[in-house]
Amino acid sequence: MVRQRSMNTVPVRANILRIKMNLPQKDNSQSITMSQPPSYGDLGKSARDTFGKGYGFGFVKLDCKTTTSSGVEFSTSGSSNNETGKVNGELETTYKWSEYGLTFKEKWNTDNTLASEIKIEDQIAKGLSLTFDTMFSPSTGKKSGQIKTSYKMDYLNVGAEVDLNFAGPTVHGAAVLGYEGWVAGYQMSFDTAKSKLTRSNFALGYKTGDFQLHTNVNDGTEFGGSIYQKVNNNLETGVNLAWTAGSNNTRFGLAAKYTIDSKSSFRAKVNNSSQIGLGYTQEVRPGVKVTLSTLLDGKNFNQGGHKLGLGLDLEA
Repeated sequence: MVRQRSMNTVPVRANILRIKMNLPQKDNSQSITMSQPPSYGDLGKSARDTFGKGYGFGFVKLDCKTTTSSGVEFSTSGSSNNETGKVNGELETTYKWSEYGLTFKEKWNTDNTLASEIKIEDQIAKGLSLTFDTMFSPSTGKKSGQIKTSYKMDYLNVGAEVDLNFAGPTVHGAAVLGYEGWVAGYQMSFDTAKSKLTRSNFALGYKTGDFQLHTNVNDGTEFGGSIYQKVNNNLETGVNLAWTAGSNNTRFGLAAKYTIDSKSSFRAKVNNSSQIGLGYTQEVRPGVKVTLSTLLDGKNFNQGGHKLGLGLDLEA
């Protein structure tokens, strides 16, 4: 009896040992999480948006977006300068062939410039995108083109652009490394015709769920920094600081966005030149938004010269 019991416990113990060996390996593989850093141009974007979005000083703007049943997107925009009266317009069509990772874009503006873009993503390799841009002006006969590529993976985001100028193309490149919230990036431009480095920029930042810090040095002469913080679900704030070597002029600004409810928001910003910007956005109905903005000169408040802006966004 004793011998029979000991023999029966052998497979049971083996099964228990097998489960104990396999379960931790499976759990560990699921617990590993990695993230991709943003492109160099998107570093500090959240802080810049608090200063740039929701304002349209000195212009009356109209933006319309619509999508057909076949998936073709049409975007039209027009603006009128309140001071000069000049009117500008642009038409853009976009078609995405998701099955093959292809995106086709065509643009036309009132300066009679035609532009086209072909982009392919995640087909040659996961995270790799290739873009071919062309621009043509029928009135002047000027033509230009660019080839762009970018590659995104865990902890790394790199990109490169080459101008199609046979006299001597300019090569642009950028790389961003990210690890546990820290990001570091470098951006450069090299003129092959002159064999000269025309741009050399560095950036360093830190990002958490509701806080972002960004610093940069451009060409060794331009120094900048920004802070973004989402205080709560309704309030976002931004701070911007810039300084140029050899100059005592330091540029400083504060900005905030307050979301009143799901259909309206208020924005405000001020800089060290006593320029005060205010903006209010209201969703009148689904797909229709109205934006009112004004720029006040605090140093010459009684002399006028303030700017007003009106924007209307339509989407269907």
